[in-house]
Amino acid sequence: MDPIYVIGAGLARTEAAWQIARAGLRVVLFEMRPTHSTPAHKTAQMAELVCSNSLKSETENTAPWLLKEELRRLDSLLLRAAQKARVPGGQALTVDRDRFAEAVTEAIEGEPLIEVRREEVRDLPGENPITIVATGPLTSGALAESIGRLTGSNRLFFYDAISPIVDADSVDMSIAFRASRYDKSIDGTDDYVNCPMDKEQYDRFLDALAEAQPVPAHIEEDRTPFFEACLPIEEIARRGRDTLRFGPMKPMGLSDPRTGRRPYAVVQLRQENARADSYNLVGFQNHLRFGEQARVLRMIPGLENAEILRYGQIHRNTYINGPELLDATLRLKQNGRIFFAGQISGVEGYVESIATGLIAGRAAAALARGETPIAMPRATALGALCAYISGADPKNYQPANITFDLLQKLDEEALRRLRKDKKARHAEVCRRALAALDSMMTAPVT
Repeated sequence: MDPIYVIGAGLARTEAAWQIARAGLRVVLFEMRPTHSTPAHKTAQMAELVCSNSLKSETENTAPWLLKEELRRLDSLLLRAAQKARVPGGQALTVDRDRFAEAVTEAIEGEPLIEVRREEVRDLPGENPITIVATGPLTSGALAESIGRLTGSNRLFFYDAISPIVDADSVDMSIAFRASRYDKSIDGTDDYVNCPMDKEQYDRFLDALAEAQPVPAHIEEDRTPFFEACLPIEEIARRGRDTLRFGPMKPMGLSDPRTGRRPYAVVQLRQENARADSYNLVGFQNHLRFGEQARVLRMIPGLENAEILRYGQIHRNTYINGPELLDATLRLKQNGRIFFAGQISGVEGYVESIATGLIAGRAAAALARGETPIAMPRATALGALCAYISGADPKNYQPANITFDLLQKLDEEALRRLRKDKKARHAEVCRRALAALDSMMTAPVT
């Protein structure tokens, strides 16, 4: 039997390759790094996390938790690697980037059924072999053009932004303080460093942010609007003077130990690695010039002398029009031997990318065995993502994170019974989703 080709070596593609190998089938995994790099990646490791080190909430009965729980039950390689590389992050699953990538790379390179080829794929293969395209948001120009020729669609772009990282020792802890919102964390520790602002400090910061010079667009396509879930802080600030205070700088659930009161605004820093020697400025993605970033960020109380290890950046992401092109198993409608997974399929977020990699990998393995790929149950978070990718309005298609809006709605009886209790409604949606997944997993193979 011919091996299945997987193009790329990020989150979706490594999960897809692993799922195919778990099914006992051979995989050829293509990765162009380190021969050819991207504007955002820094290493040749597989599953390198670029924008953030958080895999979102671990709070039970939230949509991100449900998606991760489904992946765990299906033995996701990347969720296991995340658990091994976990660092404190309050209610979120946050990881040491290096340890996470090392764990994934070691597993993939140590799997005898996976052959890793470090070379750039510039054109999609023809009818054979079965192929998963999971090149991610930074698909190379040549391959993106090949995808465009195959699908007959133009490339689509949105922007993703990277938050700055500062050296932990350069944070003034006589001003900043450790705390999790509402004292909530997984293990009871104060997982975040918080830089508090009073109104005067906030107003000065906002004025400086408004005056800061952005990185100019170099080509016409770079004028495409930003993706709403990854708006740079300067874009958020333009929507009103309080938008940051009710967004990434919200002070709710925090109390400054110096005053005993809630700050007017706060900047949260999240641990980047197991050594706890660097911190990510949560929600502070931006596309300002580096010199301007240094000037503005050092106006934050506690960061006056911050050593900035990585500046915020902006990069263009590529994705296809999923509803026009893909079915619910992420298979290309016009060529049933090609699958798409990850952000290029039109999902946003690390866990969502892992999820689509798992789905495409399992579906491709089924096709290779001569079976008809079966979609995930619609009631599950996995099924909900695929239903969105394949069934959203193609005229207004935008990348999506997993939310309860995508999940299957409760029936009228359950809605009446639980209408006054939102948490109970969410818990019931999650219960039904996991029951549907368990039923699929225990169903006899036909």
